[in-house]
Amino acid sequence: MNVIRSLILSLIAAATLFAAAPASAAPTCQTRAGEAARCGTPGAMPVGWTLPYDQRPASARDSDSLDSAQWFALFALVGGLFAMIALMPPFDGRASSDWGEEQPDGEDRG
Repeated sequence: MNVIRSLILSLIAAATLFAAAPASAAPTCQTRAGEAARCGTPGAMPVGWTLPYDQRPASARDSDSLDSAQWFALFALVGGLFAMIALMPPFDGRASSDWGEEQPDGEDRG
């Protein structure tokens, strides 16, 4: 019975997610200099047009790659996250020692 209940709940959640309307945004256009502009304004190129790669400024061409300091910061962040997870105390909730003492109702828990 428990399996059927969880199956029904997961089907309801999936149906809710698939029935939601996707968010739509206005398209973005670029100018001849490669800057973002509102479509339909003077100087804006047609929707979907992009500045050719060889005409882009050097700062825009190299913005996709990370330098060594950024790579180090990324690895340090991910390593720190894994270290915090590894240092968490073991807890699976199966052993009675994982839980505190049970207190009778009405007793102050402070």
